[in-house]
Amino acid sequence: MCEDIERVEYVATRVLGNNLATKQTGPEGKRVETLFLVEPIDGIKKEMYFAILLDRATQGPMLVGSPMGGMNIEDVAATQPDQIFTEPINILDGITDEIVERMAKNLGFSEAAQPGAAQQLKKLYELFLDTDATQVEINPLIENDKEQCMCLDAKLNFDDNAAYRQQQVWGLRDKSQEDPREVAASEFDINYIGLDGDIACMVNGAGLAMATMDIIKLKGGEPANFLDLGGGASERTVTEAFKIINSDPKVNAILINIFGGIMRCDVIAAGVVNAAKAVGLDKPLIIRLEGTNVKEGKRLIDEAQGLHAVAATDLDDAAMKAVQIAKIQAMAQEVNFPLKVSFEIPM
Repeated sequence: MCEDIERVEYVATRVLGNNLATKQTGPEGKRVETLFLVEPIDGIKKEMYFAILLDRATQGPMLVGSPMGGMNIEDVAATQPDQIFTEPINILDGITDEIVERMAKNLGFSEAAQPGAAQQLKKLYELFLDTDATQVEINPLIENDKEQCMCLDAKLNFDDNAAYRQQQVWGLRDKSQEDPREVAASEFDINYIGLDGDIACMVNGAGLAMATMDIIKLKGGEPANFLDLGGGASERTVTEAFKIINSDPKVNAILINIFGGIMRCDVIAAGVVNAAKAVGLDKPLIIRLEGTNVKEGKRLIDEAQGLHAVAATDLDDAAMKAVQIAKIQAMAQEVNFPLKVSFEIPM
């Protein structure tokens, strides 16, 4: 809290350019590039929680509210589920006065403040639709001593598939606050999320990627990432994916799990070979290929020179080998032993 502009300048010079660690950033923190100045609000009578989310069960927007705002809503849901109120919205019919009036009442607004609160909730829904948002969360939503409804803090997420028509929104994106690997992946339509493990995954298909991560954990390992190449990946996409994986110093092994349906195994194999040459890839690869053009894919990898790869017969075998190889690499690093694993097993 700063009482005058001199105090603002004092604090700003000590915060800007430094790392800030919070629950959202993780222990490594994020560099502070921008400060937002907000005015304090007096006369707060009540704090509430309100959000608009996309709900799988009802296949449409869902209003979620609680009279217990200004705190972790997950804790409220766990300890006092009766204090969570929901209102599904039919996307064709839209939001109605009845719905917002009922929600305003359930949130605990005074009778005098309820009409204004209902209109505020309706406008938030319009914001949700107009910006192609996937989440609009207000915590806290408050009523002040003038019986007014105000949004004091907000979190918004947006559908990246709608970025082309939401330039005003996406123009505010600050890539410096994002994982640079995820930023690089998005430029090539690669679905990538960095994790804390040491076994990197390269998979085609989100469901198969999740299954691959699960079986790695089942075998005692930890995945280093979620990486879905999708069904339309090219050789260049595979090469860029390897560059991203190779930039992670924690990675001790790379598990490639490809089912050749839409994506052909020979395309993936060619990408693997070329990536190894372009990136100078020396991390051990565990490769499981199955499906369209699998024989050609295996032939390309088998004939490649200098590729540190071991074959897997199925996903279970691939996960087991990846976990064991990663452990060997990790043990060597712990004792500072310059281990270089060489694989000469034919595909």
